[in-house]
Amino acid sequence: MPAQLARLMSVAKGELPADLLLSNAKIINVFTGEIEDGNIAICGDRIAGVGDYHQAKEVVDVGGRYIAPGLINGHIHPESSMLDIGQYARAVVPHGTTTLVTDLHEIANVCGLEGIKYVLERARRLPFNLFLMAPSCVPATDRETSGATLGPEEIRQILKWKECLGLGEMMNFPGVIGGDEAVLKKIDLAKGKIIDGHAPGLGGKELSAYIAAGIYSDHECVSLDEAKEKLRQGMFIMLREGSSEKNLEALLPLVTDQSWQRCMFVVDDRTGADLLKDGDIDAVVRKAIRLGLEPVRAIQLATINTAGYFRRERLGGIAPGYFADLIVLGDLPELQIDMVFYRGKLVAEGGKPLFSTPPATDQSLTDSVNIKPFKIERLRLTPSGKAEPVIEVVPGQIITRKRMEKISSVPDLERDILKLVVVERHRATGNIGVGLVGGFGLKRGALASSIAHDSHNIIAVGANDQDIFAAVKEIERLRGGLVAAGGGKILANLALPVAGLLSDEPLETVVNELERLERTAVELGARLPSPFAALSFLALPVIPEIRLTDRGVVEL
Repeated sequence: MPAQLARLMSVAKGELPADLLLSNAKIINVFTGEIEDGNIAICGDRIAGVGDYHQAKEVVDVGGRYIAPGLINGHIHPESSMLDIGQYARAVVPHGTTTLVTDLHEIANVCGLEGIKYVLERARRLPFNLFLMAPSCVPATDRETSGATLGPEEIRQILKWKECLGLGEMMNFPGVIGGDEAVLKKIDLAKGKIIDGHAPGLGGKELSAYIAAGIYSDHECVSLDEAKEKLRQGMFIMLREGSSEKNLEALLPLVTDQSWQRCMFVVDDRTGADLLKDGDIDAVVRKAIRLGLEPVRAIQLATINTAGYFRRERLGGIAPGYFADLIVLGDLPELQIDMVFYRGKLVAEGGKPLFSTPPATDQSLTDSVNIKPFKIERLRLTPSGKAEPVIEVVPGQIITRKRMEKISSVPDLERDILKLVVVERHRATGNIGVGLVGGFGLKRGALASSIAHDSHNIIAVGANDQDIFAAVKEIERLRGGLVAAGGGKILANLALPVAGLLSDEPLETVVNELERLERTAVELGARLPSPFAALSFLALPVIPEIRLTDRGVVEL
C-alpha cells in the first residue's frame, strides 16, 4: 500500500507517467459547479491529477467531450428490476451508475441473511460499488407474514460487514414514534452511522420525534410542502423518480441555491424494461434538466451530494485521490453517456457493457414458494350489503386512497372494482387475504405476482376467481414469477425462481417477457402504465392509506 500511494503521488507530481490519460476533456467540477478544460491522469484505480498532464502509458483523447463523476444511486432496490445482480449491472453500468446504495430488504424478507450474502458475494465481482444499508424492517410490520425476520442481533452482525454503511430505511415509523423497544434497539446499534428514513406523510411533532431518534433522510415525499417541512427539520431529501413512484416534477422546486446541498436523486424501484430503455439515475438527471434544472447542478445531485451524505470521501468527484469512476458525455443536456470507467478501466461504451457476469446458479434460493394447498372457494368474497373499503390505486404513485363503496357483486366491472388476493407463500400458513381494488381497469382475466412488497407473498388481481386461482397455481409451478391468465388459461408468464423475485435469464430476455406480460395485461383491460409494478405495492403496509396483506385489509 505505501508503494502504491508513493506511485500515485509521483504521477500527481508529474514525475512518472500515468497509466491512463483522458485528454482534451471538458471536466465537470462538482465541487465548484464549473466546467474546466484539461486532462485527467489516472494511476491504477485512482485519479492522480486534473489539468496539465501529458505523459501516460495509454492516452484516450475524448475530443472535447464532457467528463463527469460516475453516478451514484443513493436508494435503490435492485431486486425490483427482477434481474440477478450480474444482469442488473449489465443494465445500469452502461447508463453511468458506478455506485449504488441498497438495503436488499426485498430478498432479505424472503431469504434473510443468506439472500443478502448471495447478492453481496456476486456484486464483488462486478464493475460497480455496492454499499449496503442493514435492512431495518424485516418484516416491515407485524401485519403480514414474511419469509425471514432480522432482529437486533442480526442487525448487529450486518453492521460489522465491510460493505455496510449504516441502517436502512426505517419504515416502521409508528414503532419509532411509539418507542418500540426492538425498533429503538436497532437504531441504537447504528449510532454514529447513517440511518435512512421512510416516513410518508409524517409531520409536526411526530416528525420531530422521528428525526430526534437519529434519522436524517427521507425518500417518500410526494408533495413540495411535505419535503419543505422535512428539509427545514434537518433532513436530507431524496428526490425519487422510479417506475411506479413519480415524484421528481412535484419536488424539483425544492432545489434552490440555498437548499441544493441537502438534496439528491434516487430511483427506489425501477423495472428492467425502464433500465434498458430509459436508464437508471441518469434518467432522473436527464428529466431534471428537461424540467429546467441547470445541468451541472443536476449532476451534483447524483454524485457529490450523495457521496457526501453517505460519507464516501473518495467518490462522487473528479479530484486527486478520488476513485477513477468516470463517465464521458457526448451531450451534456441530454446526458448522452458514451463511455464509462470504473476504477480506471473502461467497462462500458456506446451503451454496451464490456464485462462478463457471473451465472445465476445458487439453488439454495430457488425453493421459496411454499403454499398450503387450498381450494378456489377460499377466494370467495360475499358482499355484506354495507359499504366496503376499496383500495384505490393512484396512478404514478405508490400511495393508495381508501374509498367506501356499497357492493352488490364482486367484481363490479362497471365501477372498475376488482378482487384483490394475497396468498402467503413462505411458511404454508394457509393465510389468504381477500379485498377490493379500484383503478386497474381489467375487464377480464387476472394478473398475479410473487413480487409483493415487502414480504413478497403472492398477490393477484382479477375479474373472476377461476383466473385468479389459475394464476396463483402457475406461480407455484414456476417457483415464483409474474403471470397473466384469462379464460382459465395462462396467457403469459415470467419465471422468477431466485427467491421468487429474480430471473436467472439475461436482461434482454427478462425485458421481452415483461413487455409481453404488460401487453397481455392491456389486452385484458389494464390501463395503468406498469400494471405489475402497481400490483406489487398493494400489499405494502407501511404506505398510506390502505393495503391488503395475507392477514387481511390494513389501514394506515
